[in-house]
Amino acid sequence: MTSYPNATPGEQRRVHIREVGPRDGFQNEPETIPTADKIRLTDALGRAGFTRIEIASFVRPDVIPQLSDGVEVLRGVDLPEGVERMVLVPNSRGLDNALRHRELFEAVGLFVSASQTHNQRNINRTVEQTMADVAVMGKRVLAEGLRLCAVIATSFGCPYEGPVPMTRVLDLSEQFAEAGAVEVGFGDTTGMANPAYARRFFAAALDRLPGVEVTAHFHNTRGQGLANAYAALEAGCTSFESSFGELGGCPVPAGSTGNIATEDLVSMFHEMGVATGVDLPALVAAARDAQATLGRRLTSHSIIAGPIPWDALPADHRVVC
Repeated sequence: MTSYPNATPGEQRRVHIREVGPRDGFQNEPETIPTADKIRLTDALGRAGFTRIEIASFVRPDVIPQLSDGVEVLRGVDLPEGVERMVLVPNSRGLDNALRHRELFEAVGLFVSASQTHNQRNINRTVEQTMADVAVMGKRVLAEGLRLCAVIATSFGCPYEGPVPMTRVLDLSEQFAEAGAVEVGFGDTTGMANPAYARRFFAAALDRLPGVEVTAHFHNTRGQGLANAYAALEAGCTSFESSFGELGGCPVPAGSTGNIATEDLVSMFHEMGVATGVDLPALVAAARDAQATLGRRLTSHSIIAGPIPWDALPADHRVVC
């Protein structure tokens, strides 16, 4: 078992990480990834130890053609027992389509943007229209015995409107909780968060949502993703979402990178002595497989460097600075 000399002694915190690459990552690729490759990569993530994986989205194929084979992927994956398969649903019509395949997943994600402009451009609805639909969909999801999760995009800023008030975001989170969501995720959709604000935000979110799992979803658009994740952890957040290979992201602003790389996030947590339940070498291998499949260099650091080989280093190299 690998020892981590820089880990804080006496502390063994644990976090949960949902891998979102098969959905959030693949949907932003310029070309459609073959279904067999998606299945192989998703299975590799399951074997790496993830207990939550976001696999598909029930949106119109003409809107996101990269995910048009979602049902085939859900049917084809061979994941270990106990892995929660999550699908993202944009509206009641999408939920109708999803529930036709109820046996293929255990959790449903509903989402809204905290910014009116982003919500209109993303799903062609006002925030109020979306949340009215959420109230209806929430009852249906719960009636099916599914786990209801929520995602609030642009929680930390909007590329069209600028700052988004924290109170607006937290009010929306309470509406999701009232609709039956047991988890609410806050998305830094275009990488506008900073560590100081992230720490204040998650402290406030945890205070406002007792009994609800609070999840951090950061993008690395401006290189602050891991620092923001650390700030959220220090505020008490123990639930995170990320994407292997740093896949995904938002096409606005131009040149954006994707979500924080799961392997970089896991590596940081392990070095700090925070348990994730994930096999880091297996995860890095899956990310490298994704890189080879896509035929281009991905932006994850751990793909290049790999895990720190502490057990292979001489004892005198293990210096804690």
